[in-house]
Amino acid sequence: MPSIRPARPAEADRLTEIALAAKRHWGYPETWMDAWRDALAFTPDGVEAHLVHVATEADDVPVACVALSVDGDAVELEHLWVEPAAMGRGLGRALFEHAVRVARDAGGTALFIDSDPFAEPFYQRMGAERVGWTRADVLGERRELPRLRFDL
Repeated sequence: MPSIRPARPAEADRLTEIALAAKRHWGYPETWMDAWRDALAFTPDGVEAHLVHVATEADDVPVACVALSVDGDAVELEHLWVEPAAMGRGLGRALFEHAVRVARDAGGTALFIDSDPFAEPFYQRMGAERVGWTRADVLGERRELPRLRFDL
């Protein structure tokens, strides 16, 4: 089982690498990847400002991460990424379950997710339900993301 701990600001570049590799795993065009680069980037200040946790293996190097933001009793899952080489080991499930505990501890009653369409089945297996759509156009191309809710 992985070790899950709070992320360190100095790990921001590593978390960005994980996010980009995981997003690229779905086969998106490089032009889209370039357009998303800033949205997928972690910064040291961002790691400090949000509830960011990492899953590590024996060497304590992050291989997956999750980030939450809290607004009253609503918690937003901002990021959940697993490095492609580490996929299929239960890291996503472990991080999601950890995020649920963190969200509850933060006083949340609902966890909201604007999911990549490829990730929606994973979140539904975790118990989230689609409640709508979020518009997320890229380079002038219309794109809608499933908006999911997980009751805490």
